[in-house]
Amino acid sequence: MSIVTANLAMSLDGFTAGPDQSAERPFGTGADALTAWMFETDRPGREADRELLAALHAETGAHVMGRNMFGPGRGEWDPDWTGWWGPEPPYHAPVFVLTHHERVPLPMQGGTTFTFVTDGIGSALQQAREAARGRPVEIAGGAATVRQYLEAGLLDELVLHVVPVVLGAGERLLDGLGGLVMEPVEVTASPTVTHLRYRVPH
Repeated sequence: MSIVTANLAMSLDGFTAGPDQSAERPFGTGADALTAWMFETDRPGREADRELLAALHAETGAHVMGRNMFGPGRGEWDPDWTGWWGPEPPYHAPVFVLTHHERVPLPMQGGTTFTFVTDGIGSALQQAREAARGRPVEIAGGAATVRQYLEAGLLDELVLHVVPVVLGAGERLLDGLGGLVMEPVEVTASPTVTHLRYRVPH
């Protein structure tokens, strides 16, 4: 059976996004530093970041994401909205989007098809596992979606990219998960971020 993984960038005070997320600021106000390192992996000294990111996604067979990860809207779908990423999203695999509003599947360039799931996280994971055919399934975010899978005991591995900034407000990943215990597996350091890999016991 496919293992279920997630990886998120996080501030020192536990936020994976800043406040006031919008179409102009998908990660919220003041949160640019959380993702800046991902676009600097060609710089000297960032080899560990580049290798880790490549390894995280090399074997992924399917993805699950929340509606907020796919777009800023709520309520009925805007049919013109096809995601943040342009005509060729970076997933190159089936993506199952959690939502309360039906929408027909959306095929994109590069092998990504977004399928919109209205009957919960269990159904989305089951469909993703079937599509992945034994390869890992990634819970792509955002934090609320990953938190639901953690709370339900459905996540096997979590990688946190800890960026040395303090946001002070926004959305935290681990709120409400008191008592959760994870097993440290690996620590990878680079000049601007520390990567922490955990196994989540069931």
